[in-house]
Amino acid sequence: MNRIARYLTHPQVVIDQTIPIPEWGLSRVGRDRTEHLACACPWPNTTHIVTSTERKALETAASLAAAWACPVDVRPNMHENDRSATGFLPPTAFEAAADCFFARPNESFHGWETAKDAQARILREVIEFLWHHSGRDVLFVGHGGVGTLLYCALAKRPIDRRYDQANGGGYWFSFDIDSRQVLHHWRSMEAAAVMRNDTRSTQTQRRHS
Repeated sequence: MNRIARYLTHPQVVIDQTIPIPEWGLSRVGRDRTEHLACACPWPNTTHIVTSTERKALETAASLAAAWACPVDVRPNMHENDRSATGFLPPTAFEAAADCFFARPNESFHGWETAKDAQARILREVIEFLWHHSGRDVLFVGHGGVGTLLYCALAKRPIDRRYDQANGGGYWFSFDIDSRQVLHHWRSMEAAAVMRNDTRSTQTQRRHS
């Protein structure tokens, strides 16, 4: 059986301009979505969860790990692209900045980490972990920006924001651990839970047929 790695972005957060962005935690909506995914347990072969050190990712990973009895590996270099040079940006300004970040991957937007550098960093962290991983499936919990850059690298696509997840976070894609082949583009947390419930329903029907 193929071993599968999945990259999941944290869902909605509490936006608080008074604290650094890496310290933002999940909102009530974000926690509810995570708990729903945890209860559905759509990926029963997961033996490890790997997360960045940012609070929102840690909270997502902790909830899933507690429900699935998985160990959590924390890797500081899985953080989101470094945007500390500008700090918090209002939504409209942030979207414009993100457009520039993806459109000019070799250039820094007002001191941000470049998309090329962020892509090399997240790809290195993921591959390094998998190189030493001997278990079954792995779930990486992280962030939308570097997650999209990882997808582009693994799918052999140019860096482009058209490969980004939808708004709000809480999306995942998967790839084969051994071949590094991407299996599908972003899907929502809710889609994963539905897929698991459909599988359970089919198995129940087969047992009683």
